[in-house]
Amino acid sequence: MAQFIEFLGNHLLLSGMWLVSLAAIIFFHQRTASKGVGPQQAVMLINRRGAVIVDIREKKEFESGHIVDSIHIPLSKLKQRVTEMKKHSEKPVVVVCKLGQQSGEAAKTLQEAGHTEVYKLSGGLAEWKAQSMPLVYN
Repeated sequence: MAQFIEFLGNHLLLSGMWLVSLAAIIFFHQRTASKGVGPQQAVMLINRRGAVIVDIREKKEFESGHIVDSIHIPLSKLKQRVTEMKKHSEKPVVVVCKLGQQSGEAAKTLQEAGHTEVYKLSGGLAEWKAQSMPLVYN
């Protein structure tokens, strides 16, 4: 422990940069944080609590396969169309994207619009497919 403190004292610039990086990572995760659920937990939310699935992928991707009864609102249009979700404000919402990377931003937007229980599908539709869960094709 004494060596660690000595290292910090001898390398103030390096230590400061490490702290700034850590703070930036924490800030980013706080900004985009939402609870993640896997495909099995999403199915339980749908079956037991009537959760609503919001698919934020683009139209072409959505038509190539999506979760049954999911609502399609592309991420680029979510802020303009968030009022469509008001009728589902009492239900849990699961946000789905392609790989699970963009759904955090969409979940944050829905939380700001008044939805209290918003989840993101961990791994996105890729994980859903990997677990051989059912899809609907248009």
